[in-house]
This record gives sequence, C-alpha cells and structure tokens, in this order.
Amino acid sequence: MVHSSIHTTLNVYNILGQLVRTLVDEEMVPGNYHVIWDEKDNQSKPVSSGIYFHKLKIEKFKKRRKMITLK
Repeated sequence: MVHSSIHTTLNVYNILGQLVRTLVDEEMVPGNYHVIWDEKDNQSKPVSSGIYFHKLKIEKFKKRRKMITLK
C-alpha cells in the first residue's frame, strides 16, 4: 500500500501568539514521528522560561497543546 505525502507543519508560539520556532514544514508520509524542541527560537537563541504552545497542522486537521519550559 502506497501512501501519498501530506503537507505537515509543527510550530511553537509564545504566550502572545507570536511564532517562536518552526519545527516541521514539509511533505510527510502518514506515520508516527518524534520531534524534540531544543528550546531555541528560529534564530537559534535560547528562549526564556514560560508558557509556549505548539500547533500541529496536517491538511485541515489542527491540534494545539500547551508547554511549559523551566530553566
């Protein structure tokens, strides 16, 4: 069985809703994946402790979750 690829994005946002980091932005074949955020922004600078959100978007499906970073 051949699966077609689906455009997938996984982004991290701060409490103000500003984009902090794009972790995934590519075509992916359906399956299980594991992504680790190194707690850095898109400029490779460490983020401060606080509340962040990640948003997974796969075609029309969207899922948001809250994360807390502590240093």
